[in-house]
Amino acid sequence: MSKITLGQLYLKELEAEAPASRKCLERIPENLFDYKPHEKSMAMGYLALLVAEVPKWIQAMAEGGEIDFATWKHIDYKTTADLVNHLDQNMAAAKLALQKISDADITKNFNLKAGGKVLMTMPTENFISSSINHWVHHRGQLTVYMRLNNIPVPSIYGPSADERNF
Repeated sequence: MSKITLGQLYLKELEAEAPASRKCLERIPENLFDYKPHEKSMAMGYLALLVAEVPKWIQAMAEGGEIDFATWKHIDYKTTADLVNHLDQNMAAAKLALQKISDADITKNFNLKAGGKVLMTMPTENFISSSINHWVHHRGQLTVYMRLNNIPVPSIYGPSADERNF
């Protein structure tokens, strides 16, 4: 019997959350990319970009790279399809990285930086877990934006008011 690695456990969690994230992204119309429910809120397009991009963060963590907010490159998205494709590519890369990472490597420290300055250091597994939670949080924000714009909210953990599949 083979031992399940921590990377494989995080991969299962990531894969469980991906379909709902994809369903949300597929429904975001380009004409609402600039929508903000409040002046202090993120624009819907940027929020959707974060939902598409968090798996890329996890790939960087699992591959032992670094994330530096000053040098991190976002895609230049123009369409909903750009965001969905970005999610799909990032999920594929994160899956490979999580399949490969050893338990020894996932417990090594990872640095989050801004302009080369270390903001936070902790074991990679903690960053991965936190990033999955962060992903779910941003997807939840996105569903609120969707509701405020009468975009049908998909079923995520059970039926939504728009999709009662029972």
